[in-house]
Amino acid sequence: MITEPKNGLVDWHSIKWDKVNKTVRNLRQRIYRATQSGEWKQVRNLQKLMLRSLSNTLLSVKRVTQENQGKDTSGIDRMKSLTPEQRVKMVNDVMEYQPYKAKPVRRVYIPKANGKKRPLGIPILKDRVMQAVVKNALEPEWEARFEANSYGFRPGRGCHDAIEQCHNRLRKGADIWILDADIKGAFDNISHDFLLGKIQNTPGKELIKQWLKAGYMENNVFQETQSGTPQGGVISPLLANIAFDGMENLLSEFKKEKVSKKSQGTRKRKFNKYGFIRYADDFIITAETKEDIELITPIIEQWLTQRGLALSKEKTQITNIEQGFDFLGFTVRQFKEKCLIKPSKAKIKTLLGKVRQWLNDHKMAKPEVVINQLNPLLRGWGNYYSKVVSKDVFSYIDHEIFKALWRWAKRRHPNKGKQWIKAKYFKVIGSRDWNFADWAKGRREGEKKLITLIKLSEIQILRHVKVKDTASPDDPSLKAYWEKRKTTEGKNFWSKGSTYYKVAENQNWKCPVCKEHIMNGEELHIHHVIAVKDGGEDRIDNLVHLHKSCHISLHNRKVEH
Repeated sequence: MITEPKNGLVDWHSIKWDKVNKTVRNLRQRIYRATQSGEWKQVRNLQKLMLRSLSNTLLSVKRVTQENQGKDTSGIDRMKSLTPEQRVKMVNDVMEYQPYKAKPVRRVYIPKANGKKRPLGIPILKDRVMQAVVKNALEPEWEARFEANSYGFRPGRGCHDAIEQCHNRLRKGADIWILDADIKGAFDNISHDFLLGKIQNTPGKELIKQWLKAGYMENNVFQETQSGTPQGGVISPLLANIAFDGMENLLSEFKKEKVSKKSQGTRKRKFNKYGFIRYADDFIITAETKEDIELITPIIEQWLTQRGLALSKEKTQITNIEQGFDFLGFTVRQFKEKCLIKPSKAKIKTLLGKVRQWLNDHKMAKPEVVINQLNPLLRGWGNYYSKVVSKDVFSYIDHEIFKALWRWAKRRHPNKGKQWIKAKYFKVIGSRDWNFADWAKGRREGEKKLITLIKLSEIQILRHVKVKDTASPDDPSLKAYWEKRKTTEGKNFWSKGSTYYKVAENQNWKCPVCKEHIMNGEELHIHHVIAVKDGGEDRIDNLVHLHKSCHISLHNRKVEH
């Protein structure tokens, strides 16, 4: 365990993150193992230890203030990302025993795809840190209890696992009917009584109750919360998963018989009648016949009612695989008796709309700015859809973006000919023509480098390997399995033989500062061992992959005497 100094934490950049990570990981694994063994007294004792752990507090402050996407969004305290000194104060405040009272969340709204707005509840910074502390104590217990086909907001799992399970269930043609379900205001309507009853006597339960009942501020007016978990809270996705847990077990009670003929005679075997895939509050149920789906729908509705929830009549539909359905931004549909998964038309339209709108709003932007603006958007979109049948879609998007860029370029030079415009904005690189490219300033004095707009069609399509069964990173027996998955992710992220690929290999895919795998979900930076200003070059032996927070810490760490 990391022990707290007598006078509290002093210097943020002196923290040994490898020891912090190891302490929290070991505690999580012990909680996981004790849950698997049904040693509930041991589980509760270990959870109490986690809640008091300085390492857990340090990691929670780091994640909330440096890593999480919402670090720059403030609650009613108006506090956002902290300075190192403020993080130290936050750690010492959290570790100091004092009566705790949760503050109301700040209600904000974000646009939804259908034009409506989704309410978010942003807790104050200290509440978010406390939620992260409690989450580390509660999550490993439930990771040992969660069902196999639940994929949303769980460590080591994601959208691509859910989509791959869709393919596994529907590819053989046995299940051809789907209940494409949508829960009406899922996060806003979860019953507090049901959720607290399911958590039972977990340490930290009273804190969770406070967060659920804290209410929210909107236009400086306080509103009470009688149900729901505020979207925007660190612990809210975990609480939602706990509330939704059990649907797969319910469906597994319904069996079907299959008769197989063998030389010894016929043999009857029982199989699950229904397939099930859930990502947070989005789920689908598959079956062989429409009658089976119609039979299970009222049973699911009753199950949801116990949790204070209901299916949306407008959005929930029963559909055939030949008609297809959209799930997590993908379209799943059967073509000529083959189940294919592609990017949904709505997501394609949204991406192209963003590109065209940006170009329209920035008619006089430099080509360098256009490339730096669009490349992250295109690369992120392409990587997300590179695990399914996207090659034709990628080529279509490339063509549409080329047309948008050509219109943008012609509008800038109405009196110039096509050949002049082509020569100015589009270059030949290798054997490939019509590359939107520009010369940009390099890191060294007087250095120029050619930057190019990426083409989605050049992103490699690689099938995603679904996470197996109920596997969890908190299971110590699966350490090698998770290391291999992360390394495979890294090998697919960079082209084999590229500089960054070789750099990752040289450091054995580990961050040398925190000793964690570089592909752990954190943002990556490239570090020069010998700084560029001191003559350091972009050679493999001078480059190191670091997590963003580790890179910042390395540059700010005080020299130890």
